[in-house]
Amino acid sequence: MQEFDLEALKDFDGKNGKPVYIVHEGNVYDVSASKLWKSGVHMRRHNAGADLTTDFQAAPHGTEVLARYPQVGVLKQTQPISRKMPEKLACLLQRFPFLNRHPHPMTVHFPIVFMMATTVFTLLYLATGVKSLETTALHCLAAGILFTPVVILTGLFTWWHNYLAKPIKPVVVKLWMSLTLWVVAMVVFTWRIATPDVLDSLRTSSLIYLALALSLVPIVAVIGWFGAKLTFPIERQ
Repeated sequence: MQEFDLEALKDFDGKNGKPVYIVHEGNVYDVSASKLWKSGVHMRRHNAGADLTTDFQAAPHGTEVLARYPQVGVLKQTQPISRKMPEKLACLLQRFPFLNRHPHPMTVHFPIVFMMATTVFTLLYLATGVKSLETTALHCLAAGILFTPVVILTGLFTWWHNYLAKPIKPVVVKLWMSLTLWVVAMVVFTWRIATPDVLDSLRTSSLIYLALALSLVPIVAVIGWFGAKLTFPIERQ
């Protein structure tokens, strides 16, 4: 049985007529015969020539599909990364496998919606003058502030558990931008509580406040973009 290392495996990426090899739990499979691996990309998100053990945890199918394809080798053993999981956490993950992959994707939508809604209702208030819309913006902002730390924590757990806390660029960018989002939201919230009429008449301070409220949308957009790159990697031509 041939041994592959991850660097050598990259050459079997299905490009330019090359075979399509993937790894699961140390075993190397040739999936070239699968129509779903045409050109070395599966479902526009999984690339051949890589270890897909973690990806299988989130797949809609089980590992039984690998039985259809020949095993052509094994992955060369490397020095394992030392990472001792607390016993209680390990028991929790064993009892609820859902927690292995999904807490972050499930919670991340809440601050996205609430932060963007803050900007939308603020603009609606400026356009209509209906004070209740501005109050709704404040309530949405409070909810966004509440959920953002939860999302950061679930994101850090996913990063540690599924990506071994490797300094992946999208993860690093998402982390710093999420902290920035929370700080900006806290500033806007505190300002609005201290000065309830901050938007009742446009002045310099009002414009600064409005700029901060509007900035929530592009910050969320950047976080969402890099999150999407993790879930659906952009194919390099």
